[in-house]
Amino acid sequence: MIVRFYGRSMTTSATYAVNNVELSAETYGDPADPAVLLIHGAGASMLWWDARLCTELAARGRFVIRYDQRDTGRSTSFPTGEPGYAMSDLAADAVGLLDALGVERAHVVAQSMSGGTALMLGVDHASRVASLTFVSTSTGDDGLPPPSADMPRLGTPDFADAAAVEEYVVRSIEAEAAGHFDESEARALVREDMARARNYEASLTNHFAMTFDGPRNGGFGDLTMPVLVLHGDADPLLPLPHGESIRDAVPDARLAVLAGMGHGLSAPYWKTFVDELVAHTEER
Repeated sequence: MIVRFYGRSMTTSATYAVNNVELSAETYGDPADPAVLLIHGAGASMLWWDARLCTELAARGRFVIRYDQRDTGRSTSFPTGEPGYAMSDLAADAVGLLDALGVERAHVVAQSMSGGTALMLGVDHASRVASLTFVSTSTGDDGLPPPSADMPRLGTPDFADAAAVEEYVVRSIEAEAAGHFDESEARALVREDMARARNYEASLTNHFAMTFDGPRNGGFGDLTMPVLVLHGDADPLLPLPHGESIRDAVPDARLAVLAGMGHGLSAPYWKTFVDELVAHTEER
């Protein structure tokens, strides 16, 4: 374990044995504060929750946990195209990580595809979830609008060409950003992500190849904890009706629309995100 101090804030980095895999995780802040578990979307390592954002949230009195899911970052990687696991295994990993960290209940924040993981946590592991926040995600119901026709078709990169892979991911970030795109920041993120990944091709492939099972004990309408939905009204991948579908499906859910935000949680929206999350995760 690596422990670092930034002023009064403590950051730890460690690898945990969970469900027969290794999960790399970092924590920010005081473990005595309410825990916030950040789960990013398909193919995204913990780096996609920016360390500056995590530090800001910790400074507001939250114990922040970010981690590499299977097939991302420094966590266990599976053969490309053959993950051999299901989304329910990703939910079980999240519970196992909370166990390893000694966290009884956490406020779970899920981005994009990981909204399905958060749903499983909220329905099948409800005792471990203090609240849920869905960021740029969806119920997946039939009839919801497809991605914007303006989004470019990027195809598949040549994974033997590192420069081509980097360019592909940078351009993907740009396509989803709805104008809030900083190329130097995006390129730095992608380069760091590629450098620390066990298998970057598997990172960009396996979450789409896993088994998409559902919760065993219900659906969105069965969530009993407080639910916040954060969604950009300029999201080109999952247009705003996707976020509205969660609000409508979950009793007493609250939707906060972030004007002008695309699919990713870009830096101009960090303050709003932190403000909304801090209010949502006040001890109840």
